[in-house]
Amino acid sequence: MKSFTDIEQSKKLAEILPLESADMFYWCGDQIRLGSYRAMDKDLDIPCWTLAALLDIMPHIQEFYPTVEKINDKFVCRYKGSGVWTNGTNPVDACVEMILKLKENNLL
Repeated sequence: MKSFTDIEQSKKLAEILPLESADMFYWCGDQIRLGSYRAMDKDLDIPCWTLAALLDIMPHIQEFYPTVEKINDKFVCRYKGSGVWTNGTNPVDACVEMILKLKENNLL
């Protein structure tokens, strides 16, 4: 199962999220490494987020909080009770889509 953002997703998220929120990075653009933003070479490395980091980034919206569930053959990231949701083939993809949706709607 996918545990962290791929390079394409990481590049998109790096444009909208604080780099300090990344808990991993692609070292020299191709090898995945655990490490903080401080450990990264900002010119060569690409920040990367695990599922746990993505869930931590998502804000509570009023009294709603983000969850990830498997429903049938899809993973759904949603704010239970709010009607705000996205889906993907794995939990990381569903959370990335939610973060992009939140940003698009000025909720992030």
